[in-house]
Amino acid sequence: MSKTTTYDPIDLDALRQRDKQAFAQLVDQHSDQIYRVALKMLGNEQDAEDILQETFIKALNNIEGFEGRSKLSTWLYRIAVNESLMLIRRRKAHLTSIDADYEKDDGSSEPRQIIDWCCLPEKELLNSESRHHIHEAIGELSSANRVVFLLRDVEGLSTRETAEVLEISESAVKVRLMRARMQLREDLTGFFAPKVLREEP
Repeated sequence: MSKTTTYDPIDLDALRQRDKQAFAQLVDQHSDQIYRVALKMLGNEQDAEDILQETFIKALNNIEGFEGRSKLSTWLYRIAVNESLMLIRRRKAHLTSIDADYEKDDGSSEPRQIIDWCCLPEKELLNSESRHHIHEAIGELSSANRVVFLLRDVEGLSTRETAEVLEISESAVKVRLMRARMQLREDLTGFFAPKVLREEP
């Protein structure tokens, strides 16, 4: 989960007047989190950098439309997520809308095996092989479930904030998060099960 950092408030009026210092402050405060989400959604550093740049360009060009009913960070997340999903869509052989991509996961596939690996030694969980597999497992989630997992469990947004970013209901956030966690648990079970068995007396 990302750490919470306290920043000086950004002058929204200055932003709307295209004040360079205010925009630099916006970029400085939110670049890391936007890049992190884009990277985990797309799995490619260059793509994540492109999304980061496009996010702030769109934010600057559309700042007049930001009414302040949500936090600036929520608005920026929304732009970055939409841009990332559009890139994912363009990569697909068949054309689907973002909405279709969000709704295609009907939850029909349920986990088949669950082994308790919570007591696995920390060194096993944190080694490079395990981190790489966890990253790949997150990448295997559907776009709809992956972005909810990243916003809630990685970035630490609340259910309400995640719903605001994705413009869906809080109940939809909870369902997608549950599916993501269950799929990850099943995937990681297969990876860690042999290690757990080796650790048993």
